[in-house]
Amino acid sequence: MTLRQVKGASLAKRIADNEAVLLAAYRDIAEAVDEGAAITPAAEWLIDNFHVVEKQIREVRANLPASYYRQLPKLVNGPFAGYPRIFEVAWAFVAHTDSLFDPEILRRYLRAYQEVQPLTIGELWAVAITLRIVLVENLRRIAKRIIDSRAGRRAADALAARLLGAGGRAAEPPHAVLPPHSQATFPDAFLVQMVHWLHDQGPSIAPALEWLDEQLARQQTTADAVVRDEHQRQVAGSVTVRNIFTSMRLISDVDWTELSERVSLVDDVFQAGSAFGAMDFPTRNLYRSAVEQLARGSELTELDVAHAAVAMATRAL
Repeated sequence: MTLRQVKGASLAKRIADNEAVLLAAYRDIAEAVDEGAAITPAAEWLIDNFHVVEKQIREVRANLPASYYRQLPKLVNGPFAGYPRIFEVAWAFVAHTDSLFDPEILRRYLRAYQEVQPLTIGELWAVAITLRIVLVENLRRIAKRIIDSRAGRRAADALAARLLGAGGRAAEPPHAVLPPHSQATFPDAFLVQMVHWLHDQGPSIAPALEWLDEQLARQQTTADAVVRDEHQRQVAGSVTVRNIFTSMRLISDVDWTELSERVSLVDDVFQAGSAFGAMDFPTRNLYRSAVEQLARGSELTELDVAHAAVAMATRAL
């Protein structure tokens, strides 16, 4: 893993993009509710708890100043190149827990990670805010899927209305309504909605059913499979969204000072070689700040500085 100390990619822009997608999803769902349309459980979670998302974004902006962000080690390669290493660390934790936060699991995860790659003091203090960023980003991914699924269902509804003559309009022949198979593939939500509309219809719809079966075959699926897969995605999405909002609330209740000290390798060095553990928090924090400043101005790592400080103090006794 290659790191560098640079300004890095704009996390503020990434956060703003996430906020824009989430707001668009909220408005889209609110419109569906106003129209009396059915919405998925994940969409219900989003619209009922959107104020929680807004709070998370406000806290991220307030607690991640540009000067602090610049000091975090950035990745040079990989999918998160240009972003802080701690962003990738938090992303992996969220991915492997399906966004369900547990402070003890996080402690063990950070300990295990540092057996291979020690984290800096600044990175450990950035864990809480970075988890918020990643949870918002994960929610944005599901929100985008909600928007796309709703668009697919609306497109299917419009097509079915023309085929079936809904709203008092005359039914149109399938050949005049259905797009040719040479077009791009259709989203699963569109196909599921078409299955819903066309099953148990009269013989006049037979050409449309044939078209749908051929389209499903082109996309290497069947009516039963696409309905099952869409249902499973909705269930999984609902669980993940519920986990995200639960985690956003839990994160606010954690004593991050205590957790950060329990996973800090620098703290371990001082604990083992001095009366560090008996000191009050402001004093311990002065030690850590001194280690950060000395390491930043030298070729030494923070652990090197901590070991050297303990060794010098021991010799002076």
